[in-house]
Amino acid sequence: MTTRLYEHDLFLEHKTPEGHPERADRLRSLAIALQHPNFDKLDRKQAPQANEDAVLLAHPEEHLRAVMREIPEEDEIHQIEADTYVGPKSLQAALTGIGGAMAAVDDVLTGQVDNAFVASRPPGHHAEKMKAMGFCLFNNAAIAARHAQQKYGVERVAVVDWDVHHGNGTQDIFWNDPSVLFASTHQMPLYPGTGAKDETGTKNNIVNAPLSPNDGSEHFREAFKSRVLPALKNFRPDFIIISAGFDAHHRDPLAQINLVGDDFDWATGRVMEIAGKYAGNRVVSLLEGGYDLEGLAESAGLHICRLMRG
Repeated sequence: MTTRLYEHDLFLEHKTPEGHPERADRLRSLAIALQHPNFDKLDRKQAPQANEDAVLLAHPEEHLRAVMREIPEEDEIHQIEADTYVGPKSLQAALTGIGGAMAAVDDVLTGQVDNAFVASRPPGHHAEKMKAMGFCLFNNAAIAARHAQQKYGVERVAVVDWDVHHGNGTQDIFWNDPSVLFASTHQMPLYPGTGAKDETGTKNNIVNAPLSPNDGSEHFREAFKSRVLPALKNFRPDFIIISAGFDAHHRDPLAQINLVGDDFDWATGRVMEIAGKYAGNRVVSLLEGGYDLEGLAESAGLHICRLMRG
């Protein structure tokens, strides 16, 4: 398998306040982990910056303009929502994350690589159609899905989200869309308060598998096997996007799910089996959360290793 990694120094320039969990050190810790010889064959590329119009694949122009108005000109940090901040380079970083996600879709759907991982920040899955929230400005996974559909005519896109926080933004964007399956495991109750089992979308294309505080590997794998995988098999996706958050790791400070690195390796393998059966092995994975540096580096490293192994 050929796996491409998209990265860029601009992602380090998205500033958040001192002590904020979503910080540049997250990517620095992953970069150190990826120096291991296991990753020598990883095909590394600089993420290109998307133009502003790319945001409009999943958000109205009103939302784009609202975020743009908040970007400070000088070396300041603006709070735009309860825990969401922007600095002078945040718009460029977010557009580069979108550019990386779209380039990854291009690479996978044209057969240049088998799969791809985009190591970007800010994350995206909390960004609703009309609202930046939860550290997220724009919804990278939703934009990538729309890009696959509009440029390549992909009929059925599945978005699998195992971030410990529910991907309310992705759910919001695809609530009425039977061409996209959104399947999520997450802790509940927890921010942002959405993700109950009875939230199914108007077309039964939303599948939530909530976990309880202090659940561990067994509960996570059971939720995956009993809800996520059957939904994927029933949907028969042409293409799969992973919203790859690693904050369900037991070390993470923002939640109480007790996964270990092997659980992310296992989940990656299960998604790849579905991709192999229905989607020509075509998978794009986008970094979402993960706020303990050691837990993130270990878990994301194992996830990328599994993508490379096939």
